[in-house]
Amino acid sequence: MKKNALNILIPCALVLVLSSCGNKQAEKKPAYVMPYPVVKVEKQDVVTHEDFPATIEGKVNSQVRPKVSGYIKEVLVKEGEFVKQGQSLFRLETQSLSQDANAAKANVNAAQVEVDKLKPLVDKNIISPVQLETAKAQLLQAQSNYNSINANIDYANVKSPVDGVVGSINFRKGALVSGQDPLPLTNVSSIDEVYAYFSINEKKFISFMAEAKGETAKEKLEKFPNVKLRLANGNIYDKPGKIETIAGDINTQTGTITFRARFDNKAGLLRNGSSGTILIPREYHDVIVIPAESTFERQGKTFVYTIVNDSLVDKPVAILKNANRLYIIDNGIEVGETILARGLNKVGPGTKIQPIVKPLDSIINSFQTVFK
Repeated sequence: MKKNALNILIPCALVLVLSSCGNKQAEKKPAYVMPYPVVKVEKQDVVTHEDFPATIEGKVNSQVRPKVSGYIKEVLVKEGEFVKQGQSLFRLETQSLSQDANAAKANVNAAQVEVDKLKPLVDKNIISPVQLETAKAQLLQAQSNYNSINANIDYANVKSPVDGVVGSINFRKGALVSGQDPLPLTNVSSIDEVYAYFSINEKKFISFMAEAKGETAKEKLEKFPNVKLRLANGNIYDKPGKIETIAGDINTQTGTITFRARFDNKAGLLRNGSSGTILIPREYHDVIVIPAESTFERQGKTFVYTIVNDSLVDKPVAILKNANRLYIIDNGIEVGETILARGLNKVGPGTKIQPIVKPLDSIINSFQTVFK
């Protein structure tokens, strides 16, 4: 009898123990929810820039060419030197011209002797006045020839046509040069102010003019905001530029229109022939913006994670413009919605998070490296 009772009690005890363990398992603590930064979608005024390659030229850029042919006897300046208008830059060999001048001077003297000899004969009616007039004409021709040779001797002293800075010197002492050479002797550029030339395609030009303020083309140009110049080293030039002219025709080969912007350059940083990039500002008012790093791509579309009941829901968005580290949104989300700011590579649709609201600027201005 006792043995039967023991057999009954042991299974019951085992059942109670197992039941107790099951209840403890059911009472486990909930899983830990990771905190993630989120931002509220808002509207802002944004300024973006469209960039266009540009070439720099001095406000005055004059080619220096010889008016006569000859061998360079002296180079009187150095590259980069500032020169004044009329200052001698090159001196050409003039030996042959000097010989021609001596011969021409002798012809002038001979013609003068002939005129002097014929004058008294005409006064005495010994010869016809026609002979004297012919001699005078020959004298004038001889003087003209002599003056022309002297002018060529003066042209052998090549002078600067303007005030400015000497560019590359393409010919050195001993070189034979002429006005028909493909390259000039050098360029002299006035670079206190410089012009940046750049081109815009026809489609962007139409948008450019349509969005500019003003009734006429002249008014639009006058009211257009200043532009910036990005230098070859990536830095932004510290002086603003002003678009002054737009070409009156479209280049039929490239389909573009040429613009010219003027920049102050008294410090001499910009040089004739420099390259750069013109940045044209474009203003967007009261537009929806989100951090660029708060988006991800999938199958060619851009998505964000919105927060719904502390869970993530992926949502496609259409981007209107990239403004540095901001995306201007065309459609897909509304003001006031909350989106995941960072950590997009660590989560997926349906993931529960602990939202930590952060200011938009704190996300935009952060230098933290993000792998989305």
